[in-house]
Amino acid sequence: MPPSPFKIPENFAPRLAVIGGGISGLAAAHHCKELAPHASLSLLEASDRLGGVLGTTARDGFLIERSADMFTTREPWALELCQRLGIAEDLLPTNDALRRAFVLHRGELLPVPEGFTLMSPTKIGAILQTPLLSWRGKLRLASEYLRRPKRDNADESLESFVVRRFGREAFERLIQPLVGGIYTADPAKLSLLATMPQFLRMEREHGSVIRGTLRQNRAAKNKETASGARYGQFVAPRGGMQMLVDALAASLPEDCVRLRAPVERLAPQMDGSWLVQVSGQPTEAYDGVVLAVKSPLAARLLMATSPALASDLAHIEYAGAALVILGVRKAHIARPIDGFGFVVPAIEQRRILAASFASNKFPGRAPEDGALLRVFVGGALQPELLQHSDDELRTLVCEELADLIGLAGAPMFCEVVRWPDAMPQYHVGHLQIVAAIDQRASHLPNFALAGHAYRGVGIPFCVRSGEQAARHVLEQLAARVADTVG
Repeated sequence: MPPSPFKIPENFAPRLAVIGGGISGLAAAHHCKELAPHASLSLLEASDRLGGVLGTTARDGFLIERSADMFTTREPWALELCQRLGIAEDLLPTNDALRRAFVLHRGELLPVPEGFTLMSPTKIGAILQTPLLSWRGKLRLASEYLRRPKRDNADESLESFVVRRFGREAFERLIQPLVGGIYTADPAKLSLLATMPQFLRMEREHGSVIRGTLRQNRAAKNKETASGARYGQFVAPRGGMQMLVDALAASLPEDCVRLRAPVERLAPQMDGSWLVQVSGQPTEAYDGVVLAVKSPLAARLLMATSPALASDLAHIEYAGAALVILGVRKAHIARPIDGFGFVVPAIEQRRILAASFASNKFPGRAPEDGALLRVFVGGALQPELLQHSDDELRTLVCEELADLIGLAGAPMFCEVVRWPDAMPQYHVGHLQIVAAIDQRASHLPNFALAGHAYRGVGIPFCVRSGEQAARHVLEQLAARVADTVG
């Protein structure tokens, strides 16, 4: 959104509703109070808790995350929020002694080549030495440096781009599993422009991803040597993600949060205000609304107001996943991994997407003799696995871990967390859909959308989305005040 010329008045006291109590809605509500401390604010959440998918529980000396267990500082918005909340000193860096990831290769876990992040190989020597690729695959990957770039700006899928630039083998054996572990998406549909536009820019500006990466690293004197994800740029609250959720909730007025308050009707009025109907409660009027829910629910709530906007919102597809969390004894792992976890290429035809050794990432996640494992199942490529019962998923995961890391014996505990239709799928053309959504939403008075369905799925992007939505609504209202005074 472009900067607004309208300053928010110091004593501005509009009545605002933020619908949705996930991280985007919490960030929006918090920013509303930062920008307009006198505003009357209601945060309406349908469930019985705040945080959305984020949540932390403690059990038998383990600290268990129900979804994301860290966030990146490369994008600054979550870090800056933690600083303003006063919890930045409680952010832990990842364990630098174990900052490496592994890839399953014909049944064996092999390290990601040093200096390889997503699809940015910075050390050609490491690529030439890795057993993950054949010599033909290595030479094809290295030849990306010399391949002619595509000059148009058209969007394309991750699979199309990687195969075109690096070859089929590098895609199947290395890049697809690394990216798949982030987006749980179908790489033949995943939009590169919406998810990793920096690689398209490298091709366009430098003629090659490898060439662009090397030039950027030389310019920045980048000394990052970890493989897989850039783990040196990740942090987590000492007490888990619940610490961030609780800090945001504590920053809000006592009477602000309303749990078990599902909104069933939303209607703009001629004067620019909004009527909000919570199930079983009287209709209430608000000066402005931030709608921070998944796009299918946003579509249903806006259908009567703007059918075209609702149709665009409904076009964003979602995929689900299950997270199987195990507390095990270190002595029961025959082949322990000295890293943060491993990813599984689709070509391996296994029943899990990835596994994270959470207790290797951060201290305080497991007792001294224990290990905390988080295993991901399902996603866009294996949705049928989510039809299994919890007991079947536990058995499935234990069988896979027995085969891959030699896990023996019964776990100390094994929990299944299901997130059906939780991950928006940024398919090719996603940014065009988002542009249409923005254009149609701009015609609604004192209103903004927020959430991970639009411009980024990670915690920092959700924070930015919520904060931008809050500022947009307040600036719209401030403009109306300015027009009235004028």
